[in-house]
Amino acid sequence: MKAWEIYSYHHPDWPESHPAVIVSHPDRVALKPEGTVLLCGTQPATRQAKPHEVILDRSDGLDWPTVCKCDLLYTLPKTALRAPRHGDNGAAAANRRDHQSCHGLGLIWGGLTLMACPLITDR
Repeated sequence: MKAWEIYSYHHPDWPESHPAVIVSHPDRVALKPEGTVLLCGTQPATRQAKPHEVILDRSDGLDWPTVCKCDLLYTLPKTALRAPRHGDNGAAAANRRDHQSCHGLGLIWGGLTLMACPLITDR
């Protein structure tokens, strides 16, 4: 299990599993029993992403273009994440992890990086 990989998460009150993108720092993912994820929808995207959303697709391991809400993060036990989804590289595509996308994902506020975006350098 690594940062940016996509798994399925099924909350007991939900009718179906949702894609869950791991956004925890790689050290947390490796060393702790829980991690932080952002959840994606279960239906094909029928609109453009809002500023606090991103659309992931087949290249990321999803069945179709899917809206992922980046303004609400969940901390879950890693054991609750099932069925890894494998895109072209087994994780959310690299172009979604760059400096621009991390701002779009809402993972950087006012220069404070909440997650180690692999392609970010000091500004």
